[in-house]
Amino acid sequence: MATAIEVPLSIAPMMDRTDRHYRYFMRQITRHTLLYTEMVTAQAILHGDRDHLLGFTPSESPLVLQVGGDDPRMLAISAHAATDFGYDAINLNVGCPSDRVRSGNFGACLMAQPERVAEGVAAMMSASPLPVSVKHRIGIDDRDRYEDMATFVDIVAQTGCRHFTVHARKAWLQGLSPKDNRTVPPLRYGDVHRLKRDFPYLWIEINGGLTRLEQVTEQLAQVDGVMVGRAAYDNPYLFSQVDQGFFADPRAPLSRQQVAEAMLPYIDHWVRQGLKLNKITRHMLMLFAGQPGSRLWKQTLTEESSKPGAGVEVVRQALTAVQRQSEIQAQLGSFV
Repeated sequence: MATAIEVPLSIAPMMDRTDRHYRYFMRQITRHTLLYTEMVTAQAILHGDRDHLLGFTPSESPLVLQVGGDDPRMLAISAHAATDFGYDAINLNVGCPSDRVRSGNFGACLMAQPERVAEGVAAMMSASPLPVSVKHRIGIDDRDRYEDMATFVDIVAQTGCRHFTVHARKAWLQGLSPKDNRTVPPLRYGDVHRLKRDFPYLWIEINGGLTRLEQVTEQLAQVDGVMVGRAAYDNPYLFSQVDQGFFADPRAPLSRQQVAEAMLPYIDHWVRQGLKLNKITRHMLMLFAGQPGSRLWKQTLTEESSKPGAGVEVVRQALTAVQRQSEIQAQLGSFV
């Protein structure tokens, strides 16, 4: 039985963001970064349309299914389903602070119930040969001492779970929205570094507030892996540098234009299946962030992708606008 996927860099599971279309898009930019699904509840997996909830394109791998839940039986079924669908690993969400998640007794509130988490993890490990990991916070509410987190990790690790992804910000479950919990309270990277020192036999991955590759390099001197969240969505082409920089892949990355062109057959396939174009292009809006023509790219995709019958011609139109703007910028630069 595998115990962890040991890679230096991953993209965080993000609700309404890391769906299959975003993940396929990111695979055109980085071949090796570990990707995660949005959180899927164990109850949804038990009762819902699994093909819709769990389906993915093989090229998205390596890919981890993130599950939310606290019932060991349901979590075991989820782990078994992850195996059947061909996922590379499964992750238990013990970090989400939203009221909806808390009302279901999963997410960050489970940090107060380490034995319950351990039961769920053990059930998943018994049901599947896949590596099982836990994503959690450094603490919740007033239960935020380093010793509280260390006790949580120690209890869960006794199941044989070896991979812990730690969001270095505690969650306030009373009085703060999930949005506010992304910036308040302050980050405490030192607690995660200490956790690695105290549990050297575990694979400790850090998450929270990391937006630059220089920060990733700095963190890898202290922990085993780094998980990047919102920066991977707001500046996706940042990851064009990571295969060479962190995975020793000598191949040159695709250019931004090549990435967009590589998406065209995929887009055409899904549009022919009846999917609205903007379900895919919404993830591509920031591809040209900081580049000449970025505004035109976003404007064209935003305005045209939602129209009935919109297809790959919209992306081609947006690419042409970017290219023209780049040529204008180059011409202006030649006169300087």
